[in-house]
Amino acid sequence: MMERLLTMFEQADPFSTWWPTIAALAVGIVITVRTIMSGQRCPNDNQIKEQIVVVTGGNSGIGFELAQALAGRGGRIILACRNLQAAERAATIIKRELGCRTPLTSLDDDDDPADRYFVEARYLDLCSFRSVHHFAAQLMAEFERIDILVNNAGVVFANTEVPTEDGFERHSQINYLGPFLLTQLLLPHLKRSEQGRIIMVSAHAHSAAKIDFDDPLNVGTWAVKFHARDAFAHSKLCVLLATRWLARELKGTSVTVNCCTPGLVRGTRHLRNSPLMSAICVKVVTYPWMWLFMKNAYEGAQCAIRLATDPQLKQVTGEYFNDCEIAPGSEAGQDKELAKKLYMQTVKTLESVTKLTVDKEALGMETEPELRLEAPPAAETETETNHGEGAGEERKKEERQPLE
Repeated sequence: MMERLLTMFEQADPFSTWWPTIAALAVGIVITVRTIMSGQRCPNDNQIKEQIVVVTGGNSGIGFELAQALAGRGGRIILACRNLQAAERAATIIKRELGCRTPLTSLDDDDDPADRYFVEARYLDLCSFRSVHHFAAQLMAEFERIDILVNNAGVVFANTEVPTEDGFERHSQINYLGPFLLTQLLLPHLKRSEQGRIIMVSAHAHSAAKIDFDDPLNVGTWAVKFHARDAFAHSKLCVLLATRWLARELKGTSVTVNCCTPGLVRGTRHLRNSPLMSAICVKVVTYPWMWLFMKNAYEGAQCAIRLATDPQLKQVTGEYFNDCEIAPGSEAGQDKELAKKLYMQTVKTLESVTKLTVDKEALGMETEPELRLEAPPAAETETETNHGEGAGEERKKEERQPLE
């Protein structure tokens, strides 16, 4: 039997049919498309030895890959996650995997390479301003500085009809307001770093966002009609706009702030609430296409890795990155006056909801710098929420210009 098979292969003529050529062409196209869609890799392997890095949502997906990459480059990683058990498990996995890649250099056989990596989990629920305040206060009490803050955690396809405990639409608070507050609270420690970096994660969806100049936070009565897709897009546009304006506020300081999109990424938990992903048959049909046209989590993390580690970006701030390069973003995302309006309304809204106070002279900044939060009692949380504040202001007549 084997002899007959060998004889058939020896006598086979690959040019007698087009099928081998067609198959080779198809494989080549698939490989080419997959390579293009996977995006660029971080173009450097720079070390960030002993730098203190905070990664929100670092227990899975892009956050996990980002945390592992930065830990491997010498960073001291803090995983800020709502699921503390999953975060602790992720920290253990990161240290174990990095330790397995690191050869022993000590003569002591009991020396564990994993002990060289500092990765720990902390509880942070962006649905709760109280939790954000507690996390920031604990972090600043334990560390003398923070070098890198990556606001990676986010949600999509959440129930827009069920608000957070602070009374806001869930996409808006988890994707934007919570990270905004966390960033402001940690600014004093970021300024103590030789070169503090803030990285905000947006999404391609920001280009489809609906936003009202008179109510950029969309806290008016019509916001409750948002579909989850629209709410997600709006929150990510807010992230981009706030990044642009915060960069202007931090001009002249040692802190830079930039925004990036990971692209279309599969293998994360973002689609767990998607109605399309609820049926097994749909998953089976769509998976090959997702594999072909979407990045995996490691590929999606590359842009943020570059923003956190590349010394060439030391003076770059207020930019939007895609595939490790500066990209223009949407027209609304470049609107200077809209960015200012959103930033100011955000500060004003958080002042009314969380009892934060603004110290304009503490950091020598031009307008709205450090925010100090005094968490209100639980009974006051509902009564003091004023979502419509600022929504009735008249639109400014001044001409709106793109951000410089």
